[in-house]
Amino acid sequence: MITELDRVILTTDIPDYGLETGDIGTVVLVHQGGKGYEVEFVTLSGETIVVVSLFAEQVRSLSSR
Repeated sequence: MITELDRVILTTDIPDYGLETGDIGTVVLVHQGGKGYEVEFVTLSGETIVVVSLFAEQVRSLSSR
């Protein structure tokens, strides 16, 4: 199960935010027991690119395959 502060991998492109499959983000909020997540994506220098609400199907745990 994905929890707050877990790192996740995007499984679909989100062109409205310039995000691509494979981008890595950090979960900052879990919605409805894991049906969705608020995920923060940052640059390598730590600047926030976007915080976006995503469905569970749009991300996977960094440790799972």
